[in-house]
Amino acid sequence: MAFKFYMKHILTLFVSVLVIVSCKKDNQLENEIASINIDVTVDRFDRFFAETTINDFSKIKQAFPFMFSEKDTDSSWAEIKRDTFQLQLLDEVNKVFTSFEKTEKEIESLFNHLKYYFPEFRPPRIITTTNFVRYRNRVVVTDTISVIALDSYLGSNHEFYGGIQKYIVANLRKEQIVVDLAKKYAEKYIHQEAKKTLLDEMVFFGKQLYFKDVVIPFVEDEERIGYTTKQLDWARANESYIWRYFVERELLYSTDSKLPSRFINPAPFSKFYLEEIDSESPGQLGQYIGWQIVRAYMNNNDVSLKEMLIKSPEEIFNKSKFKPRK
Repeated sequence: MAFKFYMKHILTLFVSVLVIVSCKKDNQLENEIASINIDVTVDRFDRFFAETTINDFSKIKQAFPFMFSEKDTDSSWAEIKRDTFQLQLLDEVNKVFTSFEKTEKEIESLFNHLKYYFPEFRPPRIITTTNFVRYRNRVVVTDTISVIALDSYLGSNHEFYGGIQKYIVANLRKEQIVVDLAKKYAEKYIHQEAKKTLLDEMVFFGKQLYFKDVVIPFVEDEERIGYTTKQLDWARANESYIWRYFVERELLYSTDSKLPSRFINPAPFSKFYLEEIDSESPGQLGQYIGWQIVRAYMNNNDVSLKEMLIKSPEEIFNKSKFKPRK
């Protein structure tokens, strides 16, 4: 009994030391990344547009030429400025985003991490705007500019989102701005052949979510995948069941075109076709499992983030040694 107690004590002490050493390394890494100190300046085009008169339109066109199409005339922009809904949008955006300081700091941290892991990264010019709540295009990223439509981040209870599905509205919050930016950059850096099987889809989005782990470590897991805390807890508690369902029904290598809509795409719930499960499950559980596969792969292999992003789904899966939570 004394020997068992001694060994248990030694094991506990060993694990504690490992945790302390790991945390110390993480802190050192984060301090090194923070020292890159990229300075982000956000240009509030939404405010410039609201405050500029038609007579002074040439000035705003000169400052933001990429925001104006050659096809659009001054008269058409004058109509937009007078549009009742546009005026309401600008007013609400100004209320919710009186200050952009917190989000700006988050974007700076994201860019510091991108610069650390991708030295060729060049910080773009950040432009905020409104786009009549076209939430599917709420963030646009190019090599030189990133445009953020703030009217798609007014809060999940905002009256403007009354006609949008609840599972989408849940993430139309300012906290998701840096998450959506990170997702856009993940798409730029991930290289993978055309997605054919469910496993291809799972690993692609697993790469995307792991990318967020690395470049926005200050964001909680539920925010990275767009879950509530309750939904993430459900996914974790049922990880073994989800995995068994995929394996027993031989879904991993299936090319069934219905599988992405059942388990990958944003949805109010995942479709196991089991009433008691579907009613409780969150959507995107295929993404969630893919995330855990990629995490396992990175934990069990000496591979850089850059290298992982171009690995094939088969290699990542085969070398991941993935085991679901019990």
